[in-house]
Amino acid sequence: MRLQLESPRQADVLALISQLDAYQAALYPAESNHLMDPAALEPPRAHFIVARDEKLAAVGCAALVPHEDYGEIKRMFVAPSQRGKGVAQALLARLEWEARSAGLSALKLETGVSQPEAIGLYQRAGFKPCPPFGAYQPDPLSLFMSKDL
Repeated sequence: MRLQLESPRQADVLALISQLDAYQAALYPAESNHLMDPAALEPPRAHFIVARDEKLAAVGCAALVPHEDYGEIKRMFVAPSQRGKGVAQALLARLEWEARSAGLSALKLETGVSQPEAIGLYQRAGFKPCPPFGAYQPDPLSLFMSKDL
C-alpha cells in the first residue's frame, strides 16, 4: 500500500468520496452529515492523503484540515473490500504525522454514533470524546473526539 498527498479531484478518489457520501446518507439525515466538498480539500487548505493498492487503485482517503492550533480529520474512508487490512490505521498514522509536521497541538474529528468501527479505530488510536469544536453544534447523532499531539 502506498500513501501520498494527492488531489481529491481525481475520478477514482471521487468515486471513494461518493461511496462515503452514500454510506453517510444511509445512516444520518442531511442536517447531521457534515460533509466537506472535495474542492475545499485541495492544498493549501488541506492535506489530502490517498491510499493506493499494488495496482495503484485508490482504496482509501482522508484529509487533514489545519485550524489555528489543531487539525481536523475529514473524509476518512476505506473501500469496503479493503477493510480489515490496516488501511484506516495507516491513514490515521499519516494524518497524525502530517499534523505534527505542521506544528499542530491536537487532532479533532466528528464522527457518527452509528459507526462503531470508526469509533473503535479512533479510541484505539488514543482519541477521547470532547465537546463540539469550531462551527459544530451539539448533535445527538455526532460524537466529537480529540487527541493531543
